[in-house]
Amino acid sequence: MRRFRTQLAGALVSLAVLLAGATGCGGSPKAAAQAPAAAAADRVEPLKDTPVPRLPVTVDSADGRKVTVREARRIVPLSGSLSEIVFTLGLGERVVARDITATFQQAAKLPVVTRNHDVSAESVLSLKPDLVLAETTSGPAEAVGQIRAAGVPVLVVAPAKGLSDVGPRIETVARALGVPGAGKELAQRSQARIAAVRKEIPAHQDKPRVAFLYLRGSASVYLIGGKDSGATSLLEAAGAVDAGAASGLTKDFTAITAEALAKAAPDAILVMTKGLQSVGGVDGLVKIPGVAETPAGMHRRVVSVEDGVLLNYGPRTDQVLATVVRQLYGGGDGGGDK
Repeated sequence: MRRFRTQLAGALVSLAVLLAGATGCGGSPKAAAQAPAAAAADRVEPLKDTPVPRLPVTVDSADGRKVTVREARRIVPLSGSLSEIVFTLGLGERVVARDITATFQQAAKLPVVTRNHDVSAESVLSLKPDLVLAETTSGPAEAVGQIRAAGVPVLVVAPAKGLSDVGPRIETVARALGVPGAGKELAQRSQARIAAVRKEIPAHQDKPRVAFLYLRGSASVYLIGGKDSGATSLLEAAGAVDAGAASGLTKDFTAITAEALAKAAPDAILVMTKGLQSVGGVDGLVKIPGVAETPAGMHRRVVSVEDGVLLNYGPRTDQVLATVVRQLYGGGDGGGDK
């Protein structure tokens, strides 16, 4: 389950924010029944000035190792989130491969070196990388070990759990690439944009209760997020309450039951776009046992964000937060310091 949760939070596919037939706790039922709006351009925004790496550097890896990076001309990030950071730092031209979850425009044509989130050591090594960036749950362990055994530095980065991890993850990657100044600049830019969105959240007397549901209809997977799902920080930043966590769900995800949903009593439901599509949209969602009886189900209040960026907690978190805010309360997207 830990690996499953990190795959969710680390990114499944990248940004194309859809306003999925949803309003939110402040929107109208009519708007909630409308079709999704057009997706925004799925691109990252690099820093204006391309930094020049100063190497070698020795950095701490999240798996307890010391990693020395001597070159960063051929980089392989093993998650969409890490790819997003490298590209946004302005070093995307050095990336030679991608994880299946990195689908933003600048990375889309790169060769994929993972299969269903499992790393192919042979594929990675065939591209002759001089640095591999991994998450703590990138695997299988044998594949990561094979890459290391071939002499390639592998830096493991701690997973993101909330908004407070945005800056540290960016700066960790930037230090490993020999561009700590750019990392600090990007971290400050990201945090400023998040703060700008939060300032624009409409005043509301009662905090809406929002349940995060993970859905994969084709596999009959229907889960409700709890305290460790990764969504709590985002929902709280949006001025909402994580209904699953507040109802006492302490694990990352729990199978959906009518009883669990009744106890969570969400005013709105947060889902990933592909998950919503997999159950047949909002019409299919309210057919899941217990959903129609919740305030969210009765009013068809659904907040939908593309899978990968929802829990990335990276340079585009302000856009994710603005999208959640817009769908919960209606009106503008909360701005952001563009």
